[in-house]
Amino acid sequence: MTQVHCSALLFDMDGVLIDSTPAVARVWHRWAIGHGFNPEEVVARAHGRPSLTTVREYLPNADHEKENREVERREIEDLEGVVPLPGTLDLLASLPENRWTIVTSSSRRLAEVRLRAAGLPIPNRLITSSDVTHGKPHPEPYLKAAQLLDFPATDCIVVEDAPAGIQSGKAAGTRVVAFTTTSPASALRQAGADWILHNCADIRRISSEGSLTLTLADLHDPMLT
Repeated sequence: MTQVHCSALLFDMDGVLIDSTPAVARVWHRWAIGHGFNPEEVVARAHGRPSLTTVREYLPNADHEKENREVERREIEDLEGVVPLPGTLDLLASLPENRWTIVTSSSRRLAEVRLRAAGLPIPNRLITSSDVTHGKPHPEPYLKAAQLLDFPATDCIVVEDAPAGIQSGKAAGTRVVAFTTTSPASALRQAGADWILHNCADIRRISSEGSLTLTLADLHDPMLT
């Protein structure tokens, strides 16, 4: 167990707090097939980034906003299997509400729909793709989240599952916990993760006096790194 101190936790949503991977994969797979692209490649590139970024990359001459609205509509309609990941409910319940928020590449509408479907609390203040000009891996999302909670980014810990999100957190100056929920540990290490865990069940709050004091069950198995 590793003990760490921070002012706040900044959570990604999909793959960190909730399991929406099957739904995301279904939506992007169908979108890719409909446009004649390799579905496995599209699904892999779409994960952890704003959907508009993926649309622009694959359809540079299309009506990006229209295409993105269609992707969002499909994602909002497909909530089958959207559930909280292990440890999520217990960890969030243990944290003071002013010491955590969510930073997601989803739109605000989609984020709220998925959080409700998973039965998770919706923070009063959260950062979505609707709130930033530059999405992950740019540092803007996590810099804005730290500012939202009124803490320096360097005093925050980001919790992520995608290389793009890890890079965003590191570029913002945070430390990063990464989960092996959607990417192999080797890719998470390469992206710059400070600690690699299975999921929220590997994080325990032991104190919130002054700063947050947490224990992390970091994965030290060399086969995972």
